[in-house]
Amino acid sequence: MTDYRTAIVTGAGTGVGKSVATALLKAGWNTVFCGRRKPVLDKAIAEAGSTEAKALAVACDISKADQVDDLFETVAAAFGRVDLLFNNAGMGYKSTLIDEIPVEAWNDIVGVNLTGSFLCARAAFGAMRRQQPMGGRIINNGSVSAYAPRPGSVPYTATKHAITGLTKTLALDGRPYDIACGQIDIGNALTDMAQAMTVGVPQANGSIAAEAVMDVQRVADAVVHMASLPLDANVLFMTVMATKMPFVGRG
Repeated sequence: MTDYRTAIVTGAGTGVGKSVATALLKAGWNTVFCGRRKPVLDKAIAEAGSTEAKALAVACDISKADQVDDLFETVAAAFGRVDLLFNNAGMGYKSTLIDEIPVEAWNDIVGVNLTGSFLCARAAFGAMRRQQPMGGRIINNGSVSAYAPRPGSVPYTATKHAITGLTKTLALDGRPYDIACGQIDIGNALTDMAQAMTVGVPQANGSIAAEAVMDVQRVADAVVHMASLPLDANVLFMTVMATKMPFVGRG
């Protein structure tokens, strides 16, 4: 037990999740690095360096309800409470027209992006509602795909639109329990998964073009800001994007 606040970050082994978990840890949050591969989580914690706050790696497939329950039981035993959940873990699929997308791919993406976010939010909400002092914050990773699709992205875009509904409902239902919920919508943060954007990706007009990107640290800074607010204030939606990416306008 410590006096530090406790955060859980899903998909924390790489990319956005790793950057956010590391930033929270350095900002004084006891931080649970959650992901499917424990060695990758352990490496992410080692690379974060020495911090006063504690880091904990927990392997978990968030699409599995029993594993999510085990995750939150582990966190409760280690830290006593949950103050923040960053619902970040997600997956996509190559640009494909809907009639050529395997049903298995749809099920996998929905399982991680939507069901996984639901299961983690469900567990976090329950913990936050019952702990003393009551309350906490849930931040969902929406993506700019929660507003506008890329070509051939039915499964990913559908789940990210659904995340917006999850965010709004949790923000409403959390009011009596001091549970705030917000969403960060990220555009072209440069991670290993986004490297293709620097070379060329499909555009709305049928062309292939490279896109502007931004340092993933900008996302980590934004999430730390959202997380640091008192519970009587909430960033409901924040879009953090590469300034010159083709999102606004006519694409």
